[in-house]
Amino acid sequence: MKKIILASSSPRRSELLKKLDISFDIKDSNLDETKFSYQDPKELVKTLAYEKAKSVLENTSFPDDICVIGADTVVCFNDKILTKPKDKSDALNILLSLNDNSHFVYTGLSLIGYKNGSYFEETLVSSSCVYFSKFSKEELINYIDTLEPMDKAGAYGIQGKGGFLVSKIEGDFYSIMGLPLNKTYNLLRKYKFLCNKNFTK
Repeated sequence: MKKIILASSSPRRSELLKKLDISFDIKDSNLDETKFSYQDPKELVKTLAYEKAKSVLENTSFPDDICVIGADTVVCFNDKILTKPKDKSDALNILLSLNDNSHFVYTGLSLIGYKNGSYFEETLVSSSCVYFSKFSKEELINYIDTLEPMDKAGAYGIQGKGGFLVSKIEGDFYSIMGLPLNKTYNLLRKYKFLCNKNFTK
């Protein structure tokens, strides 16, 4: 029996994983992310993705074959990690800094588990560059008033109302949303957690 677990309570990541037409369970890692601090955002997301998956695997009773998927995403501008805004004023300051500029989004992806009794783990990073057009302060305030930015790292949601801000991306759209689907699919295939019926309906 194969078991796949998404180590995240993020509704967005869950919706993305459903696109792969696989059965999976959801289990939040409850990882204390404040214990991890890195200068390099790529190393940070790799570590957090792995630690989330590891925490769930270590606290789960499982059959012979199990694969736990961990992911973590950060938004960076001028080598500084942008967190979720503290309030509307903070959201405006973040969006003003990103306005008419480019920034990077890094997503760490980690798959760990057991296949036929053998342990496996693989962790990687997906990097994307996002470009914003130029907007007036009033336009940014109007967007903030929708409240969408308030629970988003970088103060915008590319898949939501904030999509109008983005003029171009270089990289993986789904990675920016929080889960690189192509890389996830390829790793699940590599470790034989996909079945022949995927996408054949």
